[in-house]
Amino acid sequence: MSALHNFIKDYGKGKLFEGELKKDPFEQFDAWFKDAINEGIREPNVIILATASGSGRPSARTVLLKDYSRKGFAFFTNYNSRKGRQIGRNPFGSLLFPWHSMERQVRIEGKIEKVSGAESDRYFNSRPEGSRIAAWASPQSEEIPSREYLIALENKYKQQFKKKSVPRPPNWGGYRLVPDLFEFWQGRENRLHDRFEYRLKENNWIIIRLAP
Repeated sequence: MSALHNFIKDYGKGKLFEGELKKDPFEQFDAWFKDAINEGIREPNVIILATASGSGRPSARTVLLKDYSRKGFAFFTNYNSRKGRQIGRNPFGSLLFPWHSMERQVRIEGKIEKVSGAESDRYFNSRPEGSRIAAWASPQSEEIPSREYLIALENKYKQQFKKKSVPRPPNWGGYRLVPDLFEFWQGRENRLHDRFEYRLKENNWIIIRLAP
């Protein structure tokens, strides 16, 4: 345990002032996302997605953001996966963008809904063939006996779709988190970080500063 104390790091790369914030959180997110791209972050669209069971037991995992707009933040997965089952029972979730090298993070909360079948098809058809095959082969989140079992399923679907276009599985598609809360966090010296939250109130976004 004592060795973990050696990882203490102070922050000081940036500052965040209320007067610099855009009034619209979608515009603020877009500006920070472009900053992350310009910073050279390898995968700025990596997000930690948190969901919860119907009884409130939470779980979190890394997924990739595939689209964002004023409609919300979209990602794709197996509907029968653990997160898919949880979303089916409890449609509220949270996204976290951990941009460590910039000493920034963005947290977004809201309700999760399925995207249209047409939107799921468009994204699925843009994926490499190997990834499309994998969507058929993987019984995501289910217990499997071995790696060999998974490879056998992959080979089965490779043969099934040999010389054919691989269609989207009926149990695979997209979700979109529709935000009602954003938080923008900028690391500061001595752990006195800057934190601003946008809360949706009667169709208007209210900005408040939070203590670190």
